Amino acid sequence: MQLTQKETSFLNDLKGQEQTCVEKYKKYSSDANDEQLKNLFSQIGQTEQQHLDTINQIMGGTVPSMQSGENKTVQLNFTPTYNTDSSDPNKQKDSYLCTDLLATEKHASSLYNTSVFEFKDTNIRNVLNHIQKEEQQHGEQLYNYMSQNGMYS
Repeated sequence: MQLTQKETSFLNDLKGQEQTCVEKYKKYSSDANDEQLKNLFSQIGQTEQQHLDTINQIMGGTVPSMQSGENKTVQLNFTPTYNTDSSDPNKQKDSYLCTDLLATEKHASSLYNTSVFEFKDTNIRNVLNHIQKEEQQHGEQLYNYMSQNGMYS
């Protein structure tokens, strides 16, 4: 498989984004106060590592196949940890971490959206589309956590 210069450039951008995601989720899972949030960050971080591995495989000339049932279940409900008191420093810190990661997920999803249209190979397009859907699911999980803990208005 021969990639164009433009395709290689997009893959480099995606690789950098995924490396950032992996690093942030790893750091934030240790920085978070709420145990549910630590677990959520850890789980998403593992998926981000899989995304990074997939991008590296494509860059190395291998296009992995994505199974349609591979999408992970999105956690929709969280047990509220924080009350409405916005002055709780733990809530403020966890809210900051979530807000930053939600912005990161929005950016990642946007990069994948653009990239899907720039690849000639249908299999690569399908893989990138699959990853984009998972990025959107990460955003949904973060939103659900924030919403149920009074962090999203």
